[in-house]
Amino acid sequence: MRTGPAMMAILALAACVAEEPEVSGRTAFMANCSVCHGADGRGSLANGITMAPAAPDLTMLSANNGGVFPRDFVMSTIDGYSRGTHLRTPMPEFGAGDLGPTVIVENPDGTGTPVPAVLLALSEFIATLQE
Repeated sequence: MRTGPAMMAILALAACVAEEPEVSGRTAFMANCSVCHGADGRGSLANGITMAPAAPDLTMLSANNGGVFPRDFVMSTIDGYSRGTHLRTPMPEFGAGDLGPTVIVENPDGTGTPVPAVLLALSEFIATLQE
């Protein structure tokens, strides 16, 4: 197969494209969630600080959902989509800002849904905290 000038230009451009940095769910959790939910996800804050209402214990989400981690519920809660206007909560609505690039998440029916990569990474990290 011969490589012409146009193909060489395309290959050169492709080599210059910067890869998206991998999104770390742990880093995002520590930066955005641990201040209220604690570094361990249990809602326990450092130095005996308490919140009213208390931040939920994120380590019990699977246990409280029949042993299945509620990924979509978690992402929807972080995003703010499932809260609606009737719920008053001190938790910020992270979906109101730019959550960055998206990835396609496969649904049980085989269709795909674009989800912010950081939101998926956060959910996957929280899944690792389950007891």
